[in-house]
Amino acid sequence: MKNEPWLTVGRLEDIPRQGARVIHAPEGAIAVFRTVDDEVFALRDKCPHKGGPLSQGIVHGRKVACPLHDWKINLDTGTAVAPDEGCAASFPVRIVDGMVELSLTPNTGCPNT
Repeated sequence: MKNEPWLTVGRLEDIPRQGARVIHAPEGAIAVFRTVDDEVFALRDKCPHKGGPLSQGIVHGRKVACPLHDWKINLDTGTAVAPDEGCAASFPVRIVDGMVELSLTPNTGCPNT
């Protein structure tokens, strides 16, 4: 497995708490979310239901609600909360010296890449 480079998204403070910032990658838009507890997660900016922009949803706890049909998506895995089914690809993120970094290689386990 080759070592993928990390993309610097910006400072943690650049992402609103309970909100998201969108990164436009060649493979499609990725939403980088920040929780009220300053946890950071990244998902493909596309709900597995009808493709709604997850970045425009409301973050509560470690979930985001799709703005189209209120599906709840787990931020840490990208999976829909039951009874809904499906997932949005998740991406590794890290914070280094207050800067948020994103890998453009999705985590395994979700076909919606």
